[in-house]
Amino acid sequence: MKAERIDEASLRQLVESFYARVRVDDRLGPIFNDAVDDWPAHIDRLVDFWSSVMLSSGRYKGQPVPVHMAHRDRITPDLFDHWLNLWSQTTDAVMVPAAAAALQDKAQRIAESLQLALFFRLGAPPAAGA
Repeated sequence: MKAERIDEASLRQLVESFYARVRVDDRLGPIFNDAVDDWPAHIDRLVDFWSSVMLSSGRYKGQPVPVHMAHRDRITPDLFDHWLNLWSQTTDAVMVPAAAAALQDKAQRIAESLQLALFFRLGAPPAAGA
């Protein structure tokens, strides 16, 4: 049965389902499995993150940009699209359409912000052939 609304229980179910998929994904799994030492603690942190983002709980106290920057050598822009596609599949499977759409929209905006932080540099020289 799909979650009718976004609440703490549905966010936990979503995050657990999504990262179970990530861990076995051919492209994302190796990166995440190398980066995450303690999956239960990581899941708790991500539930806190999504609770803060979607429910304004204020529980998440981390800094996503530096965490992702530490793995910048393995993260590419196309992996964001892959992550978002897997996120959409999971939200569609776990949540009713309106809740899934809200989570997908928020994830898209977060991904855009992270990509800007990781890959955009003011004053960077243009790429060869540009």
